[in-house]
Amino acid sequence: MTTPPRPLRAISDEATSEFQMLAGRDSRSQELLRVLRISREFVRGFRGLHHIGPCITFFGSSRFDESHPYYEPSRGLARRVAEMGFNIITGGGPGLMEAANRGAKEGGTMSIGATIDITNELPNRYVDRRVPFHYFFARKVILVKYSYGFVMLPGGMGTLDELFESVTLVQTNRLAQFPIILYGRDYWEGLLDWLRAVPLDKGAFTEVDLARIHVTDDADEVIERLSLLAYQLHLEPARRS
Repeated sequence: MTTPPRPLRAISDEATSEFQMLAGRDSRSQELLRVLRISREFVRGFRGLHHIGPCITFFGSSRFDESHPYYEPSRGLARRVAEMGFNIITGGGPGLMEAANRGAKEGGTMSIGATIDITNELPNRYVDRRVPFHYFFARKVILVKYSYGFVMLPGGMGTLDELFESVTLVQTNRLAQFPIILYGRDYWEGLLDWLRAVPLDKGAFTEVDLARIHVTDDADEVIERLSLLAYQLHLEPARRS
């Protein structure tokens, strides 16, 4: 037996929410209105970031605040990447996203936040340009579309999702070959050990796929890996005010 569609409730935030979209079948009119809201988010993202220069996207936990041992290294790394001339995009929330946005401002380039409307992820104060989203998938498209490389700071489920989706996009030729860097060997090495010992060993992917992920503790190594990219893009070092 099929579930009858819910009645039309116009283009309110509740009616067109991601929660309602994933809850099952709706009326065709309601689904059309939902598509319009999704389209509006993409248009807003494209317009907001169309004229900016090359970016590096930093992913990381919203739960590791300024007192956490990972905060200052993340801030310092983002500052150095910004000083190379890259703008920095994050999810715009607290924790290590804040650290990266803060480093971007200190490094003299644009600090961008693609924020999401969930209760525990309010925008941080170091974002110069904010692009708000409701739909996670629309937000992830923007985080990828305007980026020339990814730095994965320590993080939770969201960061893991972004890591594996990024590698999958490269693996399936949906995304150019560019740096995917895990920063923090003590945090990430166990995951890579498991990937080698179980999925790789059983043939779920190849050594080439795993080699797309680079893990390091060394900020100098991250800068070295991104410096060739900066050269190819003809970036000028940022000028701090």
